Amino acid sequence: METKYFEDLDRRCRDLESLISDPKTISGDKEYSNYLKEHGKVITIVGKYREFRNLNTQIESLSALDDEELKQLAEEEIRELQVAKKQIESELNEHYKNKDKQEAINSIIMEIRAGTGGDEAALFAADLFRMYARYFERKGYKMESLSSHATGLKGFKEIIIGVEADNIYDILQYESGTHRVQRIPLTEASGRIHTSTATVAILPEPKEIDMEIKPEDLRIDTYRASGHGGQHLQKTDSAVRITHIPTGIVSSCQDERSQGRNRQKAYKLLLVRLSEMKTVAQDSEIGDARRAQIGSAKRSEKIRTYNFPQNRITDHRAGVTIHNLENILEGDLDEFLKQIKTGVSERKEGASQTETDDEE
Repeated sequence: METKYFEDLDRRCRDLESLISDPKTISGDKEYSNYLKEHGKVITIVGKYREFRNLNTQIESLSALDDEELKQLAEEEIRELQVAKKQIESELNEHYKNKDKQEAINSIIMEIRAGTGGDEAALFAADLFRMYARYFERKGYKMESLSSHATGLKGFKEIIIGVEADNIYDILQYESGTHRVQRIPLTEASGRIHTSTATVAILPEPKEIDMEIKPEDLRIDTYRASGHGGQHLQKTDSAVRITHIPTGIVSSCQDERSQGRNRQKAYKLLLVRLSEMKTVAQDSEIGDARRAQIGSAKRSEKIRTYNFPQNRITDHRAGVTIHNLENILEGDLDEFLKQIKTGVSERKEGASQTETDDEE
C-alpha cells in the first residue's frame, strides 16, 4: 500500500480541519467554502486510513504480549482485526488505483427494465425499484423519477430515475447487469418456481457543458399523457417528446402534471442517450454502453440471483451469498454493496496477477 500518499492526505485533512474550525477563517477567508468542499472530498478515505492505522496498532500491541496465557486469548481477536484490516486495505488500494481518474460522479441515471419472464419480470423490476428507493431514502440521497412505463399488475416494463449523492456512481457501479429472480409468482396456480430477469444500468449523468446541442437540431412535440395519472394528465397536452434530428434519438416524459417539468426531464434523458452515443463513437472497443452493462437480459446472463425459497441472494461476480433476502429487498444494502465491491476488486486483482504470472 502507498503509505506516503495516505499520510500526505491525512496531513492535508488535518490542516483543513484546523482551517475550517478557526474563527478567523470562518469570518474573513474567501476560501472558506473551498476548504469545506475539499475536506468533504477527502474525509471519507482519510477516515478509512485512520481506521487502518488504528487496527495496525491494535494488532501490534496484542502480538507483542509476553504472557503465554494472554497470547492465546488474544489470538482470536487478532484474527478478527486482521480480517477487518484486509478489507479496509483493499478499499484503500482501490482508491489509490483510481485516484487519477475522473472526478467523483455525484449524479447518475439508473434504468431498470423488465427482462425475460413476462408479467413476473415486470413485477421483479418493480421490486428492484422499491429496493433501491428504500435504500436511497435510508441514506438521504436525492432521487427523481424521470420516466416510467407501468403494467397493470403494479409492475414496470421500465423505470428511469435520477439519483444525486456524493460519489454515487462509485457506490452503485456494480449494480449494472442482469438480475435474476427465482420464486413462485402470484399468478402461478400450480406452485412452480419460475425464473425471471430484470436489467439495471447505472449511467453517469452528463454535464450539459460537455454536450453541443443546437436548438435547431431538436424537434419538441407535446401530446396528451396516457395511462394512469388522473384526469388532468389525460386532458391536457402535458407529455413531451424530444427528437434529436441528426441522430434520430428520442426521449419522452409524461410523469408530471407540468409540461415544463416533463420537458426538463425529457431533455435530461436526451443528454444521457447522446452521451452514450458519444462515448461509443470515441472508443469503438467499448461497444454499446448499455449492452455492455446489461447483456441481452437472458436468464443465463446474470450478475446476481434473488432466490426466494432459500431466502438467498448471491452476487456471482463477487462470490458473495447472504441469507437475508427480506432485509435486502427492504433497502438494507450498505454491507452487501461493500462486500460486492471488495469481492469484485479482489477477483480482478487475482485475475491480473494470474495474467502477469503467465507472461513471466
